[in-house]
Formats: sequence, C-alpha cells, structure tokens
Amino acid sequence: MILKRYGDKLHSVRPNFDANAMTEVSFMRDKEAEFTLEEFDAQWERTEERELTASSEGHVKSLAEHSALHYLEEQVLDLEEQVRAHAVLVVENKAGGDAPKTRSTQRTLVEQGENRLHFTFTIEPPLRVGIYRRRH
Repeated sequence: MILKRYGDKLHSVRPNFDANAMTEVSFMRDKEAEFTLEEFDAQWERTEERELTASSEGHVKSLAEHSALHYLEEQVLDLEEQVRAHAVLVVENKAGGDAPKTRSTQRTLVEQGENRLHFTFTIEPPLRVGIYRRRH
C-alpha cells in the first residue's frame, strides 16, 4: 500500500504520472485506507527511506518524457510489491516544497550530416518514499 499525507491524514494512493499534466509526478487517492497522523504514528515506524529518480533521452521529446515517468512509476510499484507483505510506503515529499518534477535539456546533435534535436529528461528532486513497518 502507498500512503500520502493530505492535511492531518494519510490516505492510500496510486501513482498518476502523466507527462501532459501540470504536475507530472502525482498520486490519486484510491479510498482503500485512511489514517490520522496520530493513529499511524502509534502503529507504524519508519525503517528506511528510498530516493527514487529516473531519466530518459531520445530524439522525440514526448517519448523521452513519457519514458522517464514510466520508469519512475515502475520503481514505485516494484517497491510496493517488495514490501507488500510486511510494510507500507509513505510518499514523503511535501507539495510545493520539494515535489518531484520532470526537468529537461535540449541540444542539437549532428548525425550523418544532419542537425537533430536530442532531449534528456530527469526527475528532480527525487521521489522520497519511506518504508514503514508495524510496531511490535
């Protein structure tokens, strides 16, 4: 399960990474679970933090951006699958402050005597995900 803080509660969410959105790296509530911060702190403890990032490059801007976002989403879902039986993930980036975004650079390359655009996309800052296990 993936959780994200909204106000004074943690809600279960699913990744919603979309290159066409204003906020490319976002999460949508799925209404599977909800905890108050006090409830969650009493039952769970953070054991680890992961910083996830991705990058991609290519000659087609939209494909390069979609690829970077897809790779980041795969990492999140793989990590969720790895910890599913004994832990939950909590998105720890703060909205507005250190929210991950796609960053791009563009350069012109000469290939076989022709100018071609080359795009590089990275996700910065990293998506910070806490791994929380139940307290004993």
